[in-house]
Amino acid sequence: MAVVTISRQFGAGGKTLGRMIAEKLGYTFADNDIIQRIAQEANVSANWVEAFEKEAGSKISRMVSSMVSQRLVDRILKDERGYIDEKIYLDYLVLIIAQIADEGNVVILGRGSQYILNDHPDAYHILLIDEFENRVKFMMEHYGMSSRKAVNVVTAEDKRRANLYRKLGKKDYDNPSLYHLVLNRGRLTLDVAMHLACELVYTGKAHPETDR
Repeated sequence: MAVVTISRQFGAGGKTLGRMIAEKLGYTFADNDIIQRIAQEANVSANWVEAFEKEAGSKISRMVSSMVSQRLVDRILKDERGYIDEKIYLDYLVLIIAQIADEGNVVILGRGSQYILNDHPDAYHILLIDEFENRVKFMMEHYGMSSRKAVNVVTAEDKRRANLYRKLGKKDYDNPSLYHLVLNRGRLTLDVAMHLACELVYTGKAHPETDR
């Protein structure tokens, strides 16, 4: 009943690697279904949650939150029409990632899961890194983006990632001590990275006892 979390610098191939690991292990791959479950709990559309994630920490989301009074929020929730803001999103995110982990045999992509499941006894945390130029090239080759668009997307996603972790009160998200395995895509192919990650799950212990 192991859990694998994939944290990554955007464009390092984290989604691709996560799917490869899940397929190899016969696990569920949790990414968009996290959005679906948050939407269900908050009683809003999945498109709203997805758009909210993309705008998290931006001027737009802060402005929307500041425009909606708590009295209106309470009324919306009581009418069961749904509403989501940054606090509600984060509360549901923590809850749902914990629930998914308890179900076991799952690979979870990003969203601070390495922090949320830091003390989970069966969780393995993996970090995927690469140079900015390589990440831009990956997006161009795998998603058909122009060079300019790939640069803009990688830059924007790096900022969004930092914003999410800031809201979780974290700044050390690239600290290797948080992870069981750090994979440098500048030195490893995705296939090799997948085999290393699977070997960790096959043979390792998420929280081994250490000599004191």
